[in-house]
Amino acid sequence: MHSPETVPVMVRRLPGNADLPLPDYATHGAAGMDVVAAEDAAIAPGMRHAVATGLALAIPPGFEIQVRPRSGLALKHGITVPNTPGTIDSDYRGELKVILINLGDTTFVVQRGDRIAQLVLAPVTRASWLEVDELDDTVRGIGGFGSTGQ
Repeated sequence: MHSPETVPVMVRRLPGNADLPLPDYATHGAAGMDVVAAEDAAIAPGMRHAVATGLALAIPPGFEIQVRPRSGLALKHGITVPNTPGTIDSDYRGELKVILINLGDTTFVVQRGDRIAQLVLAPVTRASWLEVDELDDTVRGIGGFGSTGQ
């Protein structure tokens, strides 16, 4: 059985958060690590809140951490990450916060220690632009939204 390579990511617990677990994989095959809230918050329907995690990271150059919703919170409560996936850049050193939005119809209460999102370490490929006068033709051409069928 092949196991994926691990990439060390430096993490600092911010003051007052020694009691909280570090992000962790719930199962051997999980792609994302569960991250927990470092604060209590009540998110009313239609509202957003940047939930503190009590962590700061030093992500290695060439990588990002993607912040993704937890499927159970999305299905059961309508709680998701509005900028999915959120990106934590390798040069950011502030507190990791998770923007949650309540798409449900009742206030959702986050309690300190609740699992609120998943973190996925992902490689980053940087683009370089090559300006041209014309682009090659394709079957789709300039067809936009909904142009490939229903």
